[in-house]
Amino acid sequence: MVIYDSVQKTKLQLVPIKTGEVSIYVCGPTVYDDAHLGHARSALAFDVLARTLKHLGYKVTMAKNFTDIDDKIIKKAEATGKSIQEITSFYTDRYLQEMGALGVGRADIEPKATQSLEAIETMIQTLIDKGFAYRVSNGDVYFDTSKDSHYGDISHRVNENEENQSRIAHTDEKKNPKDFALWKACKGDENICFETAFSSGRPGWHIECSAMIEKHFHGTNEYSIDIHGGGADLLFPHHENEAAQSRCATGHELAKYWMHNGFVQIDGEKMSKSLGNSFFLKDALQVYDGEVLRYYLNSVHYRNDFNFNEEDLLAAKKRLDKLYRLKKRVTPSHSSAPDTAFKTALLEAMSDDLNVSMALSVIDEMVTQNNEKLDLNPKDKELKKEIVATIEFINSLLGFGGKEPFEYFQIGIDEALKNKIETLLVERTEAKKAKNFILSDAIRDELTAMGISIMDTPGGTVWEKA
Repeated sequence: MVIYDSVQKTKLQLVPIKTGEVSIYVCGPTVYDDAHLGHARSALAFDVLARTLKHLGYKVTMAKNFTDIDDKIIKKAEATGKSIQEITSFYTDRYLQEMGALGVGRADIEPKATQSLEAIETMIQTLIDKGFAYRVSNGDVYFDTSKDSHYGDISHRVNENEENQSRIAHTDEKKNPKDFALWKACKGDENICFETAFSSGRPGWHIECSAMIEKHFHGTNEYSIDIHGGGADLLFPHHENEAAQSRCATGHELAKYWMHNGFVQIDGEKMSKSLGNSFFLKDALQVYDGEVLRYYLNSVHYRNDFNFNEEDLLAAKKRLDKLYRLKKRVTPSHSSAPDTAFKTALLEAMSDDLNVSMALSVIDEMVTQNNEKLDLNPKDKELKKEIVATIEFINSLLGFGGKEPFEYFQIGIDEALKNKIETLLVERTEAKKAKNFILSDAIRDELTAMGISIMDTPGGTVWEKA
C-alpha cells in the first residue's frame, strides 16, 4: 500500500509500526449541528481506506472522536435552553445515522471529550511538569510553542494571525502569540466547568485528540499511531498543535503518516457556514439514496477538492446504474468466486493512495466485458455466479453494488406511486390466475405508460422505473 503523506508531501510505502496491524485516528465532528457534505467526504475517505487495508490483510483499528464540549456547543445550549447532553447526544446520534446511510462503518473506538477528561488532565499536567506549558493568573493553561523546536514541521507554516489558531481570545499573559490553550478556565457565570488541579474549566480543542490517542493506542517509542487523518483544513493549526503537545508530552511523534482529504465546494465555492452555502447531509439524503451519494462523493480522489453539483451527481448515478444493470442480468444467481484478475486490478488501484479513478475505470471495463460475454451466452451459469461474486467484492471494498437491482432502480419513486404500482401488480396477478389475459396485458400497458417496466420471475413480479 502506498499513501500520500501530507507532511513529506509525497507518496510513501506504508510500513506499519506493528507488523500486520494499522492504527488510524480520524478527527470527528463537533456535535452541535447537523453533518454537512464535508463531514461525509472525510468519513467516506477513511472508511474506504480502512476497507482497503482490511482487504490487503491488515488488522485495522480505527478511532474517530466526538467533541462534545466546546464554546459552540455551550452557545447552542444557551440559545436553545437545552442541556449540553441533550444537544450532543442528539447530533451524535444523527451523525451516526446519516453516516450509516452512506455505508460508513462505525469506528472501533469512538471516544468523547467529556469521557476523556482524566486523560486530558494527565497530559496537561505532564506538559506543565516538563516545562512545555504554563498557567496564567485566570487559570488558563497554554502550550509554550517556543519550547518545541519542531513546531511547524507538520504543516510547514505557522501564521501568528491564523484565525483558527485558538478558539478563545488572546490574553496579555501569553508568552508568544502562537501559544494555544490547553485548558480554559471558567469565567464569570459560566457553569459548564470541570474541576482539575489547575482550575475549574474545560479542555482546549487540540488537547482532546492527543489525550485520546495516548489513552486508547499503545504505539512504540517512535510513534503513537500509524495514520492520523482528517480534512485539509485541520492541518493547521489543529494537527500542528496536536503533534506538538503529543511530541513534548510523550517524547515521540504522534503519527507516522498524516493523511488529509480535500474540501467540498458547492458550485465552486468552498463550503462554509459563514458563507451561508453549507449543504447539510440530511437534505441530500432526502433527495438521493445514500449509496448514490457514496458513489458520487468517492468518485473524485480524496486529496482533491470536490465540487458538488447536481449535474455531476446525476452523471455518477448513471455510471452506477450500469453496474446494477449488469447485476440485474445475473439475478437471481448464486455466488462463486470473483474474477481473480479483476480483483487484483481493483486492489492494485486502491493500493496506490486510493486511486479511485483507476478503480472505477477497472469496474467500467468489467461491466462492459461481462455484458458482452452474456450477450454471447446468456445462460452461462458459471459466468453469472462469477459476476455475482465480483459485484459482492466491489461492495465489500468500495461500499456500492450491494442492493438488489430492482430495489435500486426503485430509488426516488414517490410512495403514492409505489402503492399504485403494487396495487396494479396485484390486480395483474389475479387476472393472470383467472386467465384474463386481456386485463393482465392492459395492466402491463398501463404500467409501461407510467414509465414502469416489469419482469415475471419465479419469486414473483419485480418492477423498476424504466
